[in-house]
Amino acid sequence: MSSPEIRLDQLTGLRTILAPGRADRPEAFAKAARDLTPAGLEGCPFCEGAEEKTPPESWAFRPSGGETDGPGWVARSMPNLYPVLGSTPTTIESESAGSDPEGSYPKGSEAPAPLETGLAASIDPLRASTRATEPNLFASSPADGAHEVLVNAPEHVVSLSELSEERFGTAVSFWRERMRAFADESAYLHLIVNEGIEAGASREHTHAQLYALRFVPAEIARERERMKAYYERTMGGDLLLDVITEEIRRRERVVAVDDEAVLLCPFASRSPFEMRIVPRAASPSFELDGEMGTAMIRRAIEGLAKLFGPPPFNLWVRTAPKGADRFHWHVDIVPRLTVLAGFELGTGVPINVYPPERAAADLRDALG
Repeated sequence: MSSPEIRLDQLTGLRTILAPGRADRPEAFAKAARDLTPAGLEGCPFCEGAEEKTPPESWAFRPSGGETDGPGWVARSMPNLYPVLGSTPTTIESESAGSDPEGSYPKGSEAPAPLETGLAASIDPLRASTRATEPNLFASSPADGAHEVLVNAPEHVVSLSELSEERFGTAVSFWRERMRAFADESAYLHLIVNEGIEAGASREHTHAQLYALRFVPAEIARERERMKAYYERTMGGDLLLDVITEEIRRRERVVAVDDEAVLLCPFASRSPFEMRIVPRAASPSFELDGEMGTAMIRRAIEGLAKLFGPPPFNLWVRTAPKGADRFHWHVDIVPRLTVLAGFELGTGVPINVYPPERAAADLRDALG
């Protein structure tokens, strides 16, 4: 086995992506200490001037111009050297200086399998409509898609919290730019930021990753269906908009509010200091919403940094999957302050030892 592959758990019907190439990463199974020595900084492939150490760029923003795969950029993306997904969807010829290449398939390549937007995978043996055929309990399919690295800044900065307001805004705009590039050919776009070894980061230089999936993960599909059901039951209500309206009224878990978005600790937070940024207007797609919510994302990360200095954390964007009738995007941030144990892993039910009401109060105090 060499290429990424999707396999289905026979008991749950849930997908697992097997990506054997990821095991070739340096320290793939070890927690290596961050190297902050001058030699370590010089060896960082994400710093400006080290462009030859990465795969050829797929996109870069060079406000003053410059050559492709050269210095002068303020945000830059390239295919992941150890991709989770196969390379069927890719980007066309690299461009720079703020250009906007679109995602596409290589000319002459074989067309990929159709996008899967339903709850069940096409290879699920329980989807068979008749018992006449022996079910294939070990079916698999290629894990097609795209996996990009998005470098947030040319300087060797190890946390989003260290970026200036301008640099932070450029980084978030960059995330949206790359998500739009893959929107047409993907069933779901999942953008993440991992900060710190405990959060799964293999490079300390601040960066994001974008997964252009050709299926809708079960958790996102479930959220989509609940939003649609709520809309129908309430004759036009928006589930997340109604949640934040009530949260603002109660003020127990709200951390901050501005004209664009609400920052809160979710009612059923799965871990201490979990935060959610929600736009105050019903909006399905993060990538199509201009600069909406950028200031509040920065404020959330600032609050964590003030409390914990900053901690390792995971951030992800939850945007509308393809074909969603009703959705409301949000950004979730989960600091890695505790460790999952046997109960959580075995049942799928989180245990949170720090109530969100207490976490929200701490964050409000930290942010002043």
